[in-house]
Amino acid sequence: MGQSHAIAEIVPYVQMYRAGLAPEGRPAGVFLLLGPTGTGKTRTVEALADALHGSEKSLVRVDCGEFQMEHEIAKLIGAPPGYLGHRETPPMLTQQKLGAMTSEGSNLALVLFDEIEKAAPSMTRLLLGVLDKAVLRLGDNTSVNFERTLIFLTSNLGASAMRKEVLPDFGFGSAMPGSGDGTLRKLSSIGLGAVKRKFAPEFVNRIDAVVTYQPLDADALEAILDQQVAALERHIAHRLEDRAFALELDASARRFLLAKGTNREYGARELKRIILRKLTQPLAAMVEANLVPPDSVVLAAHHGDSDQLTLSVAESQ
Repeated sequence: MGQSHAIAEIVPYVQMYRAGLAPEGRPAGVFLLLGPTGTGKTRTVEALADALHGSEKSLVRVDCGEFQMEHEIAKLIGAPPGYLGHRETPPMLTQQKLGAMTSEGSNLALVLFDEIEKAAPSMTRLLLGVLDKAVLRLGDNTSVNFERTLIFLTSNLGASAMRKEVLPDFGFGSAMPGSGDGTLRKLSSIGLGAVKRKFAPEFVNRIDAVVTYQPLDADALEAILDQQVAALERHIAHRLEDRAFALELDASARRFLLAKGTNREYGARELKRIILRKLTQPLAAMVEANLVPPDSVVLAAHHGDSDQLTLSVAESQ
């Protein structure tokens, strides 16, 4: 939500692959996703996995925070024969693992390296061959082919400077949140500068597109709230089945959840936790106490300065 320019950058590479026109001997696409936290970088890859394979979990995710030490790279490719722990260290990236993340609808696998700036330098050196020739050599000397993959690297590089650009600490700009093409160009310039300072030119040159995410505006945050509430309703219907009920939020409840769960500095990252604490948990207490009849409607509202939502049950018509 609110990142249409990012979708416009990524979709053509999917179309090239599906049309059979993707370049040979390299991945179908390599993307570096930059921007402040909570703006949807990881969510973009999950949404693409859902669109291609029917599940947002159909992707290979590598949390680069787990590879901050040089020796931990062995967890990624496996220890070579003869080294201590060879048999006890199966590689995370294998041809079988990539194949398992495809579907009948698409054989294009998605690989996500989350927060790439946290990884040890040997990680980026290892990725040079993958990004350029689509080949990864494992510890046992077997090869993994990445020609049928889209590779995503996410990073918070430059995020602090981006926040200062959008939310100045003082001056006239502090009252005018940044938006529009001009701000996006500035954020892109900040992010690309941070990337070039962090990574070697040969690594940056192997990236097809550097996509910068902008802070979410009010319309995007509203849409994300709608998504989260709809997901909760589906969860209720799926888990409770015959005991399921409908859920309605009035305008005051929506304003309360948005105020508690979102802001321009941290985006929408907190929204899911706020919905869990302020809506799902009180609903669960009502269900556990048999206070919600099947096919009824639970109305959520917010009154005054209360730190909680008020939930009431209305019989369905």
